[in-house]
Amino acid sequence: MKITGSQAIVKALKTEGVDCIFGYPGGAIMPTYDALHEERHNLHHILVRHEQAAIHGAVGYARATQKVGVAIATSGPGATNLLTGIADAQIDSIPVVCITGQVFSSLLGTDAFQEADIIGMSVAATKWNYQITDPNEIPEVFKKAFEIAKSGRPGPVLIDITKDAQTALMEYKQAQGNINGKWLHKPMIDMDEILRASELINNAKRPIVLAGHGVMLSGAEDSLLKLAEKANLPVVCTLLGLSSFPYKHDLYKGMLGMHGNYAANVLCNEADVVLAVGMRFDDRVTGKLDEYLNNAKIIHIEIDPSEIDKNVKADVGINSDAKEAIDALIPYIAEQNHETWHKEFADEHSKEVAAVIDDETNPISGDIKMAEVISLVSEKTNGEATIVSDVGQHQMIAARYYKFMSKNAHISSGGLGTMGFALPAAIGAKVGVGNKKEVIAVIGDGGFQMNLQELAVLRQENLNLKIIILNNSFLGMVRQWQQLFFESRYSHTEISSPDFIKLAEAYDINAQQVSKRENLGKAIDELLAAKNSYLLEVKVEQQENVFPMVPAGESISNTKLGIEE
Repeated sequence: MKITGSQAIVKALKTEGVDCIFGYPGGAIMPTYDALHEERHNLHHILVRHEQAAIHGAVGYARATQKVGVAIATSGPGATNLLTGIADAQIDSIPVVCITGQVFSSLLGTDAFQEADIIGMSVAATKWNYQITDPNEIPEVFKKAFEIAKSGRPGPVLIDITKDAQTALMEYKQAQGNINGKWLHKPMIDMDEILRASELINNAKRPIVLAGHGVMLSGAEDSLLKLAEKANLPVVCTLLGLSSFPYKHDLYKGMLGMHGNYAANVLCNEADVVLAVGMRFDDRVTGKLDEYLNNAKIIHIEIDPSEIDKNVKADVGINSDAKEAIDALIPYIAEQNHETWHKEFADEHSKEVAAVIDDETNPISGDIKMAEVISLVSEKTNGEATIVSDVGQHQMIAARYYKFMSKNAHISSGGLGTMGFALPAAIGAKVGVGNKKEVIAVIGDGGFQMNLQELAVLRQENLNLKIIILNNSFLGMVRQWQQLFFESRYSHTEISSPDFIKLAEAYDINAQQVSKRENLGKAIDELLAAKNSYLLEVKVEQQENVFPMVPAGESISNTKLGIEE
């Protein structure tokens, strides 16, 4: 029996186990939407209010469920609106498949209405892309797309389909066998490298583990915990590595990076052996490369061979899946103590507690501080919620003060730093986990206004998503840099906002605003107790700065605990 190309697309999606799609219809993708109507009870379509939210939603879904996310859009502006989110997914290694409609193949290259060369535009931002003009290609192309998206280092794939390929009839033939290609190569563990790594770790006096996002992408959390406990290794996390290791464990020493914890940064540079797992040594982690890990032997476990030796030269480079490499390493690791080394972490951390943490979490006067809010949320959720943060000061505060105790529970835009990410990504995460887990979006007043229209999706889908807006009336991170490095010339960073409470209520979402410290705890209780989506706006200190901080271009050894007089 012959079916249309559009019906073949839907069939291919179902074959891959897809049960949820984020999208927005339009002319060039309309035949596929007609086919989706036939399967509306089997494929849940989330109608976003902007295509950028479709890709962010698919990313949030993928990160929360560890499945492949799917976004769909029409040609022209519909497709180009996906590009920022595709680039975001690529740098953060998120498996998503994007489907875009395209003009009739006979019109390609004629500048037809809503024609855009999305294949050419997305080459640098995708792991693979392909344009279908023949419907008979659909089964194999879709199988290949999903395998590429989730294999090796995950990433985004885009399939562009002309309108005539969607409407033409074809005989559907299931794609057979495995799809071959450079994207699907799975490296074999080199046991010689494993033995070299174990020797370095066993002889180390000041070892440290740097846990990146790849730990969670490979499901290596339990393996990492077992390794760390066996050798008593201090563990620190990158921004996207947060929630790969339990916050309250004695071996957890904090977050690395520009706004990371003081002890984690300073003592990382004093380690003699560094085990880096599933991370790429980006500039926000390393600071000044010439002064980074100069005294250490470096072991780098990484699934993407191009990342090994790219930024930091490894003494032992292990091109492997993180879980497989750690599991191979554990039998060769000796039990250790490192008591003196752990005491150094405690001593250095006490400096941050005295200079920063005590005042931020327990202020005795003044406006509410962002850290107060996050600390209370962490306490009241026992560190078990999924936190989806936007980009800016609040992102760093959420990363620093939420005590993640469950796995794979931190979702944020890391490498690209995409403002407007949190609300649609949180929607995607909530769709993915349902009522099994609390999902809380933490957003600044600036980033919220980039995609606030997605509030409509909450009511339409009857989601129970919790939103916290930390409103300081500034584009806070930029303002902080202007204060510290541009002599307090606040150029276009003070931002006015609508009444967020009335706005939420217009979308039929319960909301309240808090500006007094004595009302904060009760307001958070009401947020968490709500049976439907709820928005809490907290008016926080307007010109609060986020410390510790590594000034751009400086060594992580020069982590600052405050403004130097």
